[in-house]
Amino acid sequence: MPDSPAIQLQFSTKFKSQRRNLAKRYRQIRRDVQPLIEQLQAGKLPGDQVSGTGFTVFKVRVKNSNIGKGKQSGYWVIYQAIEPTSVLIVINLRQV
Repeated sequence: MPDSPAIQLQFSTKFKSQRRNLAKRYRQIRRDVQPLIEQLQAGKLPGDQVSGTGFTVFKVRVKNSNIGKGKQSGYWVIYQAIEPTSVLIVINLRQV
């Protein structure tokens, strides 16, 4: 049994909607986002913290393996660390 409690992930309805819409064009989006989800569940907070929001908000770039060329081939995922055991993937999943 692990010492630290499991991290609970929550997905906003906007995130789910954007992921569903992008999946029509980019078939591997779920597989591309999965490593980020696994990192968050492990308690890591990847990406850069967004300052000036009043919340613990991070943005992280996720590679789009359907395009695969340069920085233009990715997604921005923005998430909020609500408390030590809960992360909300809140705002944005969009093509860079």
